[in-house]
Parts: sequence; C-alpha cells; structure tokens
Amino acid sequence: MGKYDRIELLLGDDFKKLEDVKIILLGVGGVGSFCLDCLYRSGVKNITIVDFDSYDDSNQNRQMWSELHEGELKVEALKKHYPEVEIINKRVDEQWIWDFDFESYDLVLDAIDDRNAKLALAQKCYKKLISSFGGAKRMDPTQVKVDDIWKSYGDKFGSKIRYELKKRGFKKKYKVIFSSEEANIKEKGSFMGVTATFGLTMCGEAMKKIRGKK
Repeated sequence: MGKYDRIELLLGDDFKKLEDVKIILLGVGGVGSFCLDCLYRSGVKNITIVDFDSYDDSNQNRQMWSELHEGELKVEALKKHYPEVEIINKRVDEQWIWDFDFESYDLVLDAIDDRNAKLALAQKCYKKLISSFGGAKRMDPTQVKVDDIWKSYGDKFGSKIRYELKKRGFKKKYKVIFSSEEANIKEKGSFMGVTATFGLTMCGEAMKKIRGKK
C-alpha cells in the first residue's frame, strides 16, 4: 500500500482537501509536536510552525523528537523530520499576534502557554481557531474534551481565559481542548499520555474542519 492509502480509505474524496488547506501551528511542544506529527502523517503538508524555544533535557518526557536534538531550535529540528513545513523562529506573544498576518491561513492552531497571546488570538482569529488549554498536572487522557470556549470547565487556566475575554467584551465562540480532570499537583508536572492526547485531539478537530464537519 502507498503512504496515504489507509487515510484515503477513511476520507474518500475529502482526502484531496488536505492538499489544499493551509495551517499555522503556534507552539510545537508537548501538545503542538504531536498535533504536527498527526497532521503531517495524515497528508497535510502546507503547515507553518512557530516557536522560539530550544530542546533541553526537561522536554524529553513529552515532546516529539526532543531526545535527538538537545540544544537545537525546535522549529529547525522539526523541519528535519517534516521537510515540507515552513518555520518561523519567533516567540509568540501578544504583540506578535497583533502584528502577524493570519489572512492566508485556513486554520490557526494554538498550542502556546502565553495567556495574553491566547486572548489576542481569540479576538483576532476566532473564526478559524482551535485552542488548547493546559495539559500539565493531569494523568487521565480519557478526560480530555472538546467544546466551545464558553462550555469548557475544570481548568483554572481556561477559567482565567474566559474571565478575561468577558472583560474585553468578547462573546464569540471557538473550539477549545481542555481536561475535566482536577489538577493532581500545584507544580507543572506533565504526563505524555495527556499532553499527547491534547495534540492528537487538536489534529482530529482540524481534520473535521478541513472536511467541513461540525
């Protein structure tokens, strides 16, 4: 069988849509790296990844390919594994969001941690945004869920995002990925079973949007 025969069997004519879609993925850490891998192996190639960080020891419990590239910039290392992606080595902060032109992208995937950047992204790109809340501090991947921003729950970070959006008068809807599991610890410990589930769920939601499914 060919490289994409099995996914083509599932998608049928929708597989052709993967060739045309243009995606930007912000953050390629514990969530974003698995989302990238899933999209790329499914046949999506027109992907731009944005991150500023380098790999170190602490990444190796949850980030794709990190053990092979310690000390290297993440975006440059990932391009070695996904050669067709475009890379931007920049810190995604609030000002970068407001300055960057997202017009040409069909989907904006948010796997960053910066709260103010997430708020700006929601305001600017909600029509084509899929956003991930925090995957740290949790152990149960079966409690990862998807809903619109106003129906999300069980996540203090998500609660702060909703509060700040309300303060800004934002009332639109967009999809978020969150966990209903209570945090196990206060520190930012992480389990790949959960963070990877966030990333793979983000890929799944992107595939739905590409296919025009709700």
